[in-house]
Amino acid sequence: MSATRKIIIDPVFGFIDIPRGLLYDIVRHPLLQRLGRIRQLGLSPVVYPGAQHTRFQHSLGAFHLMGQAINHLTAKGNFIFDSEAEAVRAAILMHDIGHGPFSHVLENTIVKGVSHEEISELLMERVNREMNGQLTLAIRIFKDTYPKHFLHQLVSGQLDMDRMDYLMRDSFYTGVSEGLIGSARIINMLNVKDDRLVVDAKGIYSIENFLTARRQMYWQVYLHKTSVAYEQTLVGALLRAGELARQGVELFASPALRFFLYNETGRDAFMSNPECLENYIRLDDNDIWTSLKVWCGHPDKVLSTLSRGMVDRLLFKVERFTEPVPPGRVEELRARIAKALGITPAEAGYFVSTPSTERNMYDPADDSIGILYDDGTVKDIAEASDMLDIALLKKKVRKYYLCYLRL
Repeated sequence: MSATRKIIIDPVFGFIDIPRGLLYDIVRHPLLQRLGRIRQLGLSPVVYPGAQHTRFQHSLGAFHLMGQAINHLTAKGNFIFDSEAEAVRAAILMHDIGHGPFSHVLENTIVKGVSHEEISELLMERVNREMNGQLTLAIRIFKDTYPKHFLHQLVSGQLDMDRMDYLMRDSFYTGVSEGLIGSARIINMLNVKDDRLVVDAKGIYSIENFLTARRQMYWQVYLHKTSVAYEQTLVGALLRAGELARQGVELFASPALRFFLYNETGRDAFMSNPECLENYIRLDDNDIWTSLKVWCGHPDKVLSTLSRGMVDRLLFKVERFTEPVPPGRVEELRARIAKALGITPAEAGYFVSTPSTERNMYDPADDSIGILYDDGTVKDIAEASDMLDIALLKKKVRKYYLCYLRL
């Protein structure tokens, strides 16, 4: 008789049990296996060499934590049907299924106007058809159309299992200890009140640490200035490749990447042309890196220089500002680069970029964190905490970057 479960050893959480049946079938599905060829942190290894973990590992970790959360919530008297428990675990397994390689780079270059969340929904519907409707409940939970809202919050909310895993996992693999959170204690403290996920009052300090750790990880890891500059190099390379392709220049590329380089794929095209989705799911990190290695020898100076920058880690210089970068500074840099490389000022634009980012760590209007007291009352963390500067966490912080080729 075959075993009733599979066990995977995870360096962050230890043993992860996957029961035979629907959940194991999802793990084995090619669309989920594809996530094993996509790094979770994209280009962050340029700063943190240990950050080699994949979106597949993250999905398994979030799945493991979801199982713990369901067990603790039911132990506190919150009734959850077995079918709902299986469905919410299926939903978290597939929550990242629509990610492409370097997701946000792709969304800004060759697959424009379509978010990975939308693609995740398309792929979940696809897998559901293959599995004869067994994922219908999971998709309803994922899309928040199921009556039990707190189940959706476990998948996508302030205290979802996605965030619980990625903070722990990204901290582990980068070595940035500031991101460590007490995920086990937070999950133990979860409860449900009026169909909303809340935290028992004695877990308030763990929530304070969670919000602080999330803020530190965003500015120290996810939006590190060197990672931002490296990402801009990749953006430039893909945009230049797309421009050359539209001019009829022959470029090396895998069939999947070639499709997007040589075809305009805006939102309408992506949603109406089945070829777009078919080629998208064939893309992974290897398509991009292999092309960049070959493009290093391309006769187009812009493409070859950007590609060498990626492959040989020749990073753009990056400066940070609290105000938008003066246009005169950008024009000056373009002129200098154009002269140095013997290219036009327009082509030099590929070597100068001014990205900006805005982020806040807590938005009560989006999905507040409620603290549940013994008398049954619930207070928002902003009111309940006597330590956190919630005003600071709620404030949107915008940072401006100037990234340009080192001469």
